[in-house]
Amino acid sequence: MTKLRKIFLAVVSIGAALVLSGCEKMVVLNPKGPIALAEKQLLIDALLLMFIIVIPVLILTVVIAYRYRASNKKAKYSPNWAHGTLLEAGWWILPIIIIAVLGTMTWRSTHELDPYKPLESKVKPIPIEVVALQWRWLFIYPEQHIATVNYVEFPVNTPVTFLITADAPMNSFQIQGLAGQIYAMAGMQTKLHLLASEEGVYKGRSVSFSGEGFANMIFDTHVVSNDAFNAWVKKVQSSPKTLNFDSYQKLVPATQNSDVMYFSKVPAELFGQILMKYMDPGMKDMMGRKNPMPQLPGVTSKTEMKGMQNRMPAHH
Repeated sequence: MTKLRKIFLAVVSIGAALVLSGCEKMVVLNPKGPIALAEKQLLIDALLLMFIIVIPVLILTVVIAYRYRASNKKAKYSPNWAHGTLLEAGWWILPIIIIAVLGTMTWRSTHELDPYKPLESKVKPIPIEVVALQWRWLFIYPEQHIATVNYVEFPVNTPVTFLITADAPMNSFQIQGLAGQIYAMAGMQTKLHLLASEEGVYKGRSVSFSGEGFANMIFDTHVVSNDAFNAWVKKVQSSPKTLNFDSYQKLVPATQNSDVMYFSKVPAELFGQILMKYMDPGMKDMMGRKNPMPQLPGVTSKTEMKGMQNRMPAHH
């Protein structure tokens, strides 16, 4: 009995450590935005549905083991029993119903929580372009003409549209407590809509292994008031550092330096150039040239080039 007790305590301790290590301050169960809140509710509903099967099975396991123990001579012994119509119906029909309900919930939530689906709001969304590098994050604010490294800020109760790509191995982008993860892939653009309902500091991170320094590929997300955001934008716009095609090349090499950096006067075409350079190997050499947008056969203007980008198929 003592040995079994030690084994039980060890299993419980290891299980608790694994659960707690994956939930920083239980952030999954403490959402701060409509997307994260809907994801939490979906998780709870799915668990409750599965408990309809799991809990009776666990209870019956204990009851059957106790009732039919070797020392209980009163228990009915039926060595030739092989079939029970009522039991067969129960353990087939009930799981089928649960799977059907769970599948319907998943199908509906997949469409309702589509990361490409804009959020309904009277407030104009703020676009932020995201580039996954080795091993840090670059954020470009196209409307404010600024950029940051390993830091992002936006106003509370304001929809944010993240346009995400990579200039490095495939990665995955997530801001805990606000939305789920979405992949960042070179030559492709993914999209994530979210909204923060409370001011505060949220942890953003890489949640997909991408090399030696990915564990430190984290950033702070500051959700502030509109006035504080506007003041911060002006502060970054006055930064002496500017981000152009030449200075961007210094950010591309792999590094584990996680320092926050601010840049002003960012060219509007930078994100499109990063995205498009993987569409054709020849475009890579055009980074930093006087013509900011790469030319493709049959494309004669920046307007046509941007039109082609807008017609590119979306990728999850």
